[in-house]
Amino acid sequence: MLSRIMLFLLGFSLMTIGFTYLIIYLNLITFGYTIIDYLKYIFTHIGSLCTFIGLIIVSYLVFKGEKK
Repeated sequence: MLSRIMLFLLGFSLMTIGFTYLIIYLNLITFGYTIIDYLKYIFTHIGSLCTFIGLIIVSYLVFKGEKK
């Protein structure tokens, strides 16, 4: 039970960090980048990939049933 809570907090923290980076990188569009350039940038930057890693961890924990 404690490991599930710790993994959930880790996943939630990674998602928070990643979403922060995604919002900050939206400023690239004001510098003349296109949406395609923005998507290429966020899929190659490790800070943005934290969003997807955290989402996978949290969704795994939510949909995984507990053993009884």
